[in-house]
Amino acid sequence: MNNTNTSILSISGESGGGQLLRSSLSLALVTGQAFHMTKIRGKRPKPGLMRQHLTCVKAAAEVCAAEVEGAELGSVELVFRPGKIAGGDYGFAIGSGGSTTLVFQTLFPALLHAETPSTLRIEGGTHNPMAPPFEFIEQCFLPVLQSMGVEATVELERHGFMQAGGGVLKAAIHPIKKWKKLTLTERGEDLGRFGKVLNAHLPRSIVEREIDAANVVFPLPIKATEANDSIGPGNAIMLGARFANVCEISTGIAQFGKSAEAVAIGAAKGLRGYLASTAPVSAHLADQLLLPMALARTGVFHTLSITNHTRTNLALIEQFLPIRFEVSPLEAGIWSVSVSATKADSSPRETRLHQE
Repeated sequence: MNNTNTSILSISGESGGGQLLRSSLSLALVTGQAFHMTKIRGKRPKPGLMRQHLTCVKAAAEVCAAEVEGAELGSVELVFRPGKIAGGDYGFAIGSGGSTTLVFQTLFPALLHAETPSTLRIEGGTHNPMAPPFEFIEQCFLPVLQSMGVEATVELERHGFMQAGGGVLKAAIHPIKKWKKLTLTERGEDLGRFGKVLNAHLPRSIVEREIDAANVVFPLPIKATEANDSIGPGNAIMLGARFANVCEISTGIAQFGKSAEAVAIGAAKGLRGYLASTAPVSAHLADQLLLPMALARTGVFHTLSITNHTRTNLALIEQFLPIRFEVSPLEAGIWSVSVSATKADSSPRETRLHQE
């Protein structure tokens, strides 16, 4: 083992969902800090590790030769002792329609700190409820990270929906040379609106109903695209706004028991709510920027709201890294989130977390 830290961080997963586990894995990989999580997803209807979470654990273990206890379906307790991060060519199959983008985001920070470039091929769902769709990663998340000095690209090889899965996300990741400070406090020039309905093996009438319903709430051009490469049926509506400094996509995913109109209206209201504010960072993107900004040890962004989910993530990151977040209200409905280093880097792993 390359981890010289003999301490182990105790984390309760009772109040958090899968994100608490994924963030803990990412942070353990980057810092070399072992952790022991109990009561994993304790308040969920089905507590413990589901297939998607188990894939994240096993994938994280593979990229750093970790010692793991409790990596089983349904397990509510996990011990994770990371070793040295190794770049390389990796392939992971979730074995269900679980989210490929969430597995990607778990491994991404670690592979940025490998010594050599990496590629990822992850098979599962690419457009899932409660997870960013591929387009959000490509158009909203990665461009901000690229402004921070990250060199990485993603590619959609095949669409995949719940429950069948079978979609494929591919990524190429280069080791980061120097973190740049994130300053995302303004949207910049308005570059327009866009929309897409992605439809796989479902009646065309569903697409038409979604477009009509979305345009009642928030009129914008919406393109229909057939995802005929998907092995199972599925549907997603993605409505976006593009600015010079940031892009936002509000998504609705078709699910059993939810009407086409409800799916589309939810997505349209999400975009309308974002555009009613001047804050550049949506609540979903805010959660995803916390760890990269903490790794840079400096930065600030303005966001629409601070959710309990965000506060849980803030507290977790501060347990692993020698940083402090500051969250403060600005004008009505807008919050500032900033980070600064609290002391010299005391994490056991040699990382290249330089700043400009």
